[in-house]
Amino acid sequence: MLLWLANIISGINEQCIIGSVPVRGVMATLTALVIGLVAGPSVIRMLTRLKVGQAVRTDGPQTHLVKSGTPTMGGILIMIAIAVGTLLWCDWSNRFIWVILLVTLGYGAIGWVDDYRKVVYKDPNGMRSREKYFWQSLIGIFSAIYLAFCLMGHSNAEVWSLFKTWISTGFSSNLPEQMDIVLPCLTTFGYPLGIWGFMILTYFVIVGTSNAVNLTDGLDGLTIVPTILVGGALGVFAYVSGNPDASAIFVVPHIAGTDELVIFCGAMAGAGLAFLWFNAHPAQMFMGDVGALALGGALGTLAVIVRQEILLAIMGGVFVAETVSVMLQVSWFKYTKRKYGEGRRIFRMAPLHHHFEQKGWKETKVVIRFWIITIILVLIGLATLKMK
Repeated sequence: MLLWLANIISGINEQCIIGSVPVRGVMATLTALVIGLVAGPSVIRMLTRLKVGQAVRTDGPQTHLVKSGTPTMGGILIMIAIAVGTLLWCDWSNRFIWVILLVTLGYGAIGWVDDYRKVVYKDPNGMRSREKYFWQSLIGIFSAIYLAFCLMGHSNAEVWSLFKTWISTGFSSNLPEQMDIVLPCLTTFGYPLGIWGFMILTYFVIVGTSNAVNLTDGLDGLTIVPTILVGGALGVFAYVSGNPDASAIFVVPHIAGTDELVIFCGAMAGAGLAFLWFNAHPAQMFMGDVGALALGGALGTLAVIVRQEILLAIMGGVFVAETVSVMLQVSWFKYTKRKYGEGRRIFRMAPLHHHFEQKGWKETKVVIRFWIITIILVLIGLATLKMK
């Protein structure tokens, strides 16, 4: 929106830099940050008035019982700040901006319904797993199909033309090299997936990352900082990928238009920092599924667009570890119960952050150490640019 004003100013003064992507990225960050900080207290009061309080597991760490009743669904604040910050400073004609906003808001809507049922209708299960997975899959499938042609085309008209050609040719199409799955640290782009392989991978990355971030959301500040760090790193890859000269230097796939995603990444970082202001221990509000599912979907979509799915798994190692801990715990419990008649556990409690709490770690120690691990993993991911 404000890019239009920047173009007018640039036309008057050629030295104006308002329209540049890095500057607009910074402005989107500051805009989302200010919106979050200013609106935060009002959102907390509103959620408190509506009695949208968090229900705490009675079988979990006893130190969490004091959190019962803390306003949840604070992810609404994150989504508003991201949407406004992005739309104010982005190029509205960019095809990637709209798909990532729709995925983010779509997954946020699923999380909102889930949270609403839990806290308003007092249904501890919220949305049933099958129902939630159905809507997540629906968004994931449509996103996978659109992105398959979005990465090949340069406009929505071209995307539609490519899609119709794919249909008319009996679902056969060759993907360009830049759509291969990228293997970090190699001088070649990676392994060709084919259009069906690309769609399947995209679906699992978006849906899987959304659920992984949601599983990680269990301690004050634990989820939002890794999200900011990983999102910021993917923003660097988006800028490099969208610049033909930089992509050639660092040997990453050049995909025209991805640099505009820096504005979204900036808005997500600003919104995240504002939320952290109120979510720092002891938290004044929690993001709930509305925030966790949305942020996870955004990270997954970002990684697919910039062709860095493997690096997402590396940089988001905390999310991966939390998810794997739940999968191992549930699988082993079911297996041992079937074999021995009594379910056994690998961890004291899952997800993984609760395991360390049960070992006696303070909540803040778990959170800060997970932050440190994420910083290290993100630096490793960024180092692959130089390694190439």
